[in-house]
Amino acid sequence: MPPSSDEVLPGRRAPRRRGGGAARSSRGKQPGAEGRWLGWADVPDETRCYRPAGRCACGADLAAATDMRVDCSHQVHDLPEIAIKVTQHDVWRVRCGCGREHVGVLPAGVPAAPSSYGPGLKALVVYLIVYQHVPVERCVRLIADLTGGRAPSAGFAHGMLARCAAVLAEVAELIKTAVTLAAVAGFDETVIRCGPAGSKKYILSGSTEAAVVYHLGGRDLGSFTAFGILPAFAGIAVHDRYACYFHDGWANLAGHQVCLAHLVRGFEDAAESWPGAIWPAQAQRALRGPIRAWHAARRQGRPEIPARVRDPLLNEFRHAVLAGCSDVPRIPGPKSSTAQHPGRDLLEFCRDRPGDVTRFCYDTAVWPTNNISERDLRPAKTQQKISGRLTSENITQDRLDIRSYIDTARKHGINVLAALRGAVTGRPWKPPLPAPAPAG
Repeated sequence: MPPSSDEVLPGRRAPRRRGGGAARSSRGKQPGAEGRWLGWADVPDETRCYRPAGRCACGADLAAATDMRVDCSHQVHDLPEIAIKVTQHDVWRVRCGCGREHVGVLPAGVPAAPSSYGPGLKALVVYLIVYQHVPVERCVRLIADLTGGRAPSAGFAHGMLARCAAVLAEVAELIKTAVTLAAVAGFDETVIRCGPAGSKKYILSGSTEAAVVYHLGGRDLGSFTAFGILPAFAGIAVHDRYACYFHDGWANLAGHQVCLAHLVRGFEDAAESWPGAIWPAQAQRALRGPIRAWHAARRQGRPEIPARVRDPLLNEFRHAVLAGCSDVPRIPGPKSSTAQHPGRDLLEFCRDRPGDVTRFCYDTAVWPTNNISERDLRPAKTQQKISGRLTSENITQDRLDIRSYIDTARKHGINVLAALRGAVTGRPWKPPLPAPAPAG
């Protein structure tokens, strides 16, 4: 289920559970999934030895016994007790023999305030609020519980969002540039409750396999333009069928790839609306086949899906679409204002834009689905369910800029706390820029 489908605004119905279709995975570890276990540390941090005590049956004291070997070893992995460490930085004044006085200099990273919090605690605050979705008051309580009652105020914790985002402003633009230069990028949007009661905003996202950037706005052409990626993007855009993605103003765009997961869900809806029809199930089957073939081709390092695998599946899909168009008549009238029978718009899209449906079959660098973008947006919905409405649009954008930094760092294998510690000390991690996509 995509993030955009689980909106819980008053008056909206909950998404219905779908039955049938592809077999769903059972719970728990899936076949072929990477296993995890508690490994053995070759060099433990501490070793404690336990020798026999008391006396032997012969009466000798075991304290004088000869060591033979370690009979068995057991390692316990645990956290040390956490406490806030207070470091006092004394700046000395000295007097030279000539009478001149000199004053030492505080090291970089130590604020001039008499008392302040260090980068470790600041990074932890941002980590808990933005990455782990912990509300501000609970963040403060958690730190207090961990450190024996010593924790920053809620005001300080909340203020860290704006301070951290200010440091990351340049990095956020760099990440946006990385997405804009990519050869393939996914675009998505999801609604959140933000601002005054009863209002809502949309989070727009631009994702690649190595970067992601977020923008708070609306689901309109002005917001898509203000986001600043699509006007200059020259790669393949992976997205759903929303009209703004097909705007003529994106003059540099090399092409589109519509998310096949959205199409499959659309044909599931059609199957419910037309229960006696064969073409909805046929179309779903014909779409799932190329997705599996794409994964296999990527694993094998192929530039495209082999024709012997691809062509029969695409032929089956074309026949399903044509059968559906024949089965579901078009209602006459202007396209922009005439509501059609369920599934008709989907069928016309697949019939009229086949290249935007099957582009991935001929280039395995293009993704068949937009799952990367949906996974990137999912944390925003998780945060909404935990914390509810976000009242400030500015702070919400700060959260999104920090989240963009965190998620991009994670895609590069950077530890989140280490990345945040670099940010709060004024030395944020910066992503490398890809080579520009070739002109379309």
